[in-house]
Amino acid sequence: MSDYLIKAMAAGGQIRAYAATTAAIVEEARQRHNTSPIASAALGRLLTAGAMMGAMMKTAEEKLTLRINGSGPIGGLTVCADAASQVKGYAKNPQVMLPPTPNGKLDVAGAIGAGVLSVTRDLRMGEPFTGNCILVSGEIAEDLTYYFATSEQTPSSVALGVQMNKNNTVKHAGGFILQLMPDADDGIAEALENKIAALPPVTTLLDQSNTPEDILQLLLGDHSLQILSKTPCAFACDCSKERILAAIAGLQREELAAWIEDQIPVEGVCEFCGEKYQIQPEELRRLFDGKSDA
Repeated sequence: MSDYLIKAMAAGGQIRAYAATTAAIVEEARQRHNTSPIASAALGRLLTAGAMMGAMMKTAEEKLTLRINGSGPIGGLTVCADAASQVKGYAKNPQVMLPPTPNGKLDVAGAIGAGVLSVTRDLRMGEPFTGNCILVSGEIAEDLTYYFATSEQTPSSVALGVQMNKNNTVKHAGGFILQLMPDADDGIAEALENKIAALPPVTTLLDQSNTPEDILQLLLGDHSLQILSKTPCAFACDCSKERILAAIAGLQREELAAWIEDQIPVEGVCEFCGEKYQIQPEELRRLFDGKSDA
């Protein structure tokens, strides 16, 4: 198993925990979108969060969308996830470049800027529900921690990290989410805060060969940690030529007519995975004829 996710509980169910390693997911996103190191780190963090939050969903039909709209040069990030922790996503400006921070780190917060985090849950039972919160730092993990506290009233701790190799490929990626249940003791919360404060960054732990299980053991080993499941997570997109054709069919007849007149194939590109689809002139003609009959 390459990338995978651990679901666990501790303290007799007072703590719910998720931890994942996601380097293959983030590397595939980097290759598909040709992301810069900063964009790889930013998108990788949100993809990791999406994989873990997907695992929180109760039914296989549910879908999750995470969006960050910021004032920084990356423009924004979008990630979609399902209950099997299959994720896809993109950055609006995947080639963004910025100088490193004073401590030599990738300036993810500077790339994102001020803005809003939106979490949309589609339960397949009517209209999807969307919760919004302001970005408190642009570092994504802190923003999600704030989101859980304000929009879902669930005290949480989110840690996310992406480490790049010198050749700009992805070396490590992963994270964890810890959540206190409503009946959690105050002493449990305080002990957990102390553990989290003393823990090195996620990328340091991964670089030291710690697995998601090891990370949760470090955090929750004193609270009767119970591993509930270990499941794969992956970058996966459900795009298809049929979906591209459906999107083109929504264009105005004048636009279709102009493309048909050129008599050259049109290329459709999936924004989530970068897959390219060639639409032939005769396919455009069928779309045009269908619209004229409507």
